[in-house]
Amino acid sequence: MAFRGGNASSGMGVDEHSKSTFLELQRKKVYRYVIFKIDEKKKEVVVEKTGGPAESYSDFAASMPENDCRYAVYDFDFVTSENCQKSKIFFIAWSPSVSRIRAKMLYATSKDRFRRELEGIHYEIQATDRSEMDLDVLRERAN
Repeated sequence: MAFRGGNASSGMGVDEHSKSTFLELQRKKVYRYVIFKIDEKKKEVVVEKTGGPAESYSDFAASMPENDCRYAVYDFDFVTSENCQKSKIFFIAWSPSVSRIRAKMLYATSKDRFRRELEGIHYEIQATDRSEMDLDVLRERAN
């Protein structure tokens, strides 16, 4: 759906705070998750909310708006079948079917550029409803 080529600056910019917040989640484990939104006035992706290490996946899922798009990264901790503690970073593109068409298009066309700015993501999930980003989906992908 996204137009490839043409104007290389299409899509939204990424503010420095978004990048540094992601790095704090990735390297320092300061956050369990970060939710990003597109600021249309600034034409860039900004941090909307962060969740501390003690927050649960339910807290994270509840923070996603019912009727608007968002990007999010979630640091998923799990134990492998060999009993090893592991952590994988998920990028979630949240685009509920009830959100505005303009928002869906904006998020769809900006996603690849934004995701490229965040190095070290293991998995990506596209979700149009809560069941598509259920904790079981993450578990399945991580193992």
